[in-house]
Order: sequence, then C-alpha cells, then structure tokens
Amino acid sequence: MTTAFFSHDDFMKHNMGADHPECPERLSSILAYLADTHLEQDLDWVRPEEATRDQLLTVHPEKYIQQLEMMEPTRGRVFTDPDTAMMPDTLRAARLAAGANIQAVDMVMSSQVTNAFVCARPPGHHAERSKSMGFCFFNNIALAAMRALNFHHLERVAIIDFDVHQGNGTVDIVGGDERILMCSSFQHPFYPHSHVHRQAHNIVNVPIPADCSPAEYRKAVEDGWLKKLQDFRPQVILVSAGFDGHKLDPMAELNLETEDYRWLTEMITSVANDHSNDRVISTLEGGYHLRALAESVTAHLEVLNSVY
Repeated sequence: MTTAFFSHDDFMKHNMGADHPECPERLSSILAYLADTHLEQDLDWVRPEEATRDQLLTVHPEKYIQQLEMMEPTRGRVFTDPDTAMMPDTLRAARLAAGANIQAVDMVMSSQVTNAFVCARPPGHHAERSKSMGFCFFNNIALAAMRALNFHHLERVAIIDFDVHQGNGTVDIVGGDERILMCSSFQHPFYPHSHVHRQAHNIVNVPIPADCSPAEYRKAVEDGWLKKLQDFRPQVILVSAGFDGHKLDPMAELNLETEDYRWLTEMITSVANDHSNDRVISTLEGGYHLRALAESVTAHLEVLNSVY
C-alpha cells in the first residue's frame, strides 16, 4: 500500500498570464523538490484522465458547464472574474484536475493505494455550483465527495480545508448535506469575504486573525475540529490542502511554517486511522511562495506516505 501522486504535464499548460500568482511554476517547484529529496521514488505516480460530463454534473449544472465552454477562447485569454482567466488549455486542465480527484477516490476506496495527493491546477475550492472565481473553475473536492457518496455509497464524508482563504465554493455546494462534515480554517476577515457566518450545521468554521501565532493556530484548529471529526466518524477524509498560510506566502498574513503543515497532516491521518481505515484524499489548493509551497507539500506527503 502506497500514496498515489496524481500529476499531468497538461496542468502546467494553463497559464493566466505573467505575474499571476497561480502560475505553472507552482507545480514545477513541487516536482523539482520531490526529486531533490528523492521522495518521488516512494510515491505511486498516476496520470489522470479528464472527468466526464456526467461526473461534472454531479456538482455543476449543465448550464454552467456550457457557459464555460462557450467562453473558452481559441487564442489569448478571457476573464471569468477579475482574478480568474481562461485560455485555450484551461478547461482541459480543469477537467483533468477534477478527474484526478474522482480517480483518487476510486483508487483509495478500492484499496489500490492507502491514500492520495492530487498535485493539480487549476485549484477548485472557490468554484461555486454555478460560478467560477478565485482561480477556480470546477470544485474538485466537492466532486470527490459526491463520488464517495453516490458511487461508493458512503454515508459519512469529512472535508478538511486548511487553505488561508475560505473554500466558499465548497460551502456553497455541500452546506446542508448532512452526509458531509466540512471543517475549515482561514484568515478572517479576508477574501472571499463570504460564507463565514450563519452556516449550515455541517459546516465548522475556524476563522483565524491575521498575525496569529502558530501555537494559537494549532489550538484553535484542534479545539474547533477534533471532537467534531471524532464524533462524526468519517468513512473517508478529503482535504483541500492550501499552503498559503505559510509565513513566507505573499497572498496572506498568517505565520504558519512547514512543520505546522506536518502537524495538520498528522492530526488528519490520526482521525483517518481511528475511523476511515486510513483513507485520505488530498488535493492542492493555494500556496504561492514557491519554495515554501514545495517544502510544505513535501512535509504533507511525508506524513501521508508514512501511513501503512
């Protein structure tokens, strides 16, 4: 049993322009660091396939998918919101990212691998049911959740989102679905400035103030999540893994370090060991300081790969 690592060259063809923080170099920096540390040799590398239309329709309505397809340019770029651009290779990459998450669920649920990490872009957790935003087009983690629930007939799925920006899209899609417990930590007040208050009972928000110390962050997350996760007894844990809370990241104002991401992953795998037969599927969301991102992803993977 191993950790599956999903990657594809076409993820890096999506390019929203010079100086855009969500850039192809994010993935190349991760891959280079995994090679330098030789961790790549311990992973089960998987080349994903695109999500099918029927799979996308488990989360996103046909009208929204058609809208994206109509907007897709044959040259240049078009913006779906002020931060989010499409180019000719974008929807191919987005369908591959969505498909990788669905395939990761299938591989973990069929015991082909212990757990999985999807090293994909574009990310997904800001994509609402019918709205692209925040660099995201399809909501990868929600698609994974629907795959686990509707295809593998699980009864309880946990989603953990530790990106520095709240996963408003995931909340929009899974809020009120009692089969899902979503636990989220994020800087507040901060982008996307929504979905923080008056949430459905299955959404556990842990807002974090700017300049919070790592110790304060760990306590807030442990107090906010751990008992609820244990009481929920998830049959699989899905992770929106954003590493932009790192103190070096230019997109936020938290002070987390690489070892805090190792600690988060250890907490998640401990819950998975208690209730989920070690089943964890993690997908890359944010993280925009290339070295900090590569080091934090590697720490995350080292913990996942140590679970046997």
